[in-house]
Amino acid sequence: MACLLLAGSVFFPGLYLLFKQALMHLWGWSEGDAATVSTRLVSSLQAVMATCIGGIIVAACADIINDRHWLTDSYILFATPYFVYDVFAMFVCDCHKHQVKGHPPGSWRAPVTRFLRRDALMVLHHIFMVAFCCPVSLVWRGGKGDYFQGLLFMAELSTPFVSLGKVLIQFKLQHTLLHKVNGVMMMLTFFFCRVLLFPFLYVAYSRFVGIPVHQVAAMAPWQCNLGAALLWPLQLYWFLLICRGAVRLLTRPPPGQVSEGPPGTLRPRHSGH
Repeated sequence: MACLLLAGSVFFPGLYLLFKQALMHLWGWSEGDAATVSTRLVSSLQAVMATCIGGIIVAACADIINDRHWLTDSYILFATPYFVYDVFAMFVCDCHKHQVKGHPPGSWRAPVTRFLRRDALMVLHHIFMVAFCCPVSLVWRGGKGDYFQGLLFMAELSTPFVSLGKVLIQFKLQHTLLHKVNGVMMMLTFFFCRVLLFPFLYVAYSRFVGIPVHQVAAMAPWQCNLGAALLWPLQLYWFLLICRGAVRLLTRPPPGQVSEGPPGTLRPRHSGH
């Protein structure tokens, strides 16, 4: 157990530093750009690993309640430090972002307060994953439900598309075809792998034990119901933000034009020089 936690604690920050140094010294990127893209690369790699491992676990568990797979507990231990690392990496990226915009460095309190206010939901999500979901998955479920844990791993399938979308926006490529295609894939994977995930968990259990789906909550452990009650609304909220972003992208005037006057009238955009 300790070895896997230590391995994860070294692997994710080490990979971040490796990517960052490579982008700065081999490609000549600024520290801020290199830090942001490195954070996204590590998140995407972790998501690909989790999705693949989740698929292996799901495929191996014919009995969705009692079948076990050694990868389940192993990857939980290995990946738990990722959520701690990711909070720190997001904070570093936020500091670089505001320095680029011309904000003075100031004391450490102002950046921390700004970061916690801006990304409060994501920080709370990561804290919840470490403080609640990890103990539930390793101890309280009593060695049952590896199938469901594998499905939860596969929820990470949407993360590479989310990360790529943020990188494209960072480099002002939000009007490219790649960004539009990536946006469609992000919406689809997020909807199927995160929004529909929690209802599917209850439906799968109801079918396996042969009870109506509305009775599952009464039979499921309270920790499972609490986790779903706290995590699912977050997925719905983030999916709503994704949809709003997609609407803005589709209704935004193409590059070189901005709207002026009544709807339907356009004028060239001035360069600003």
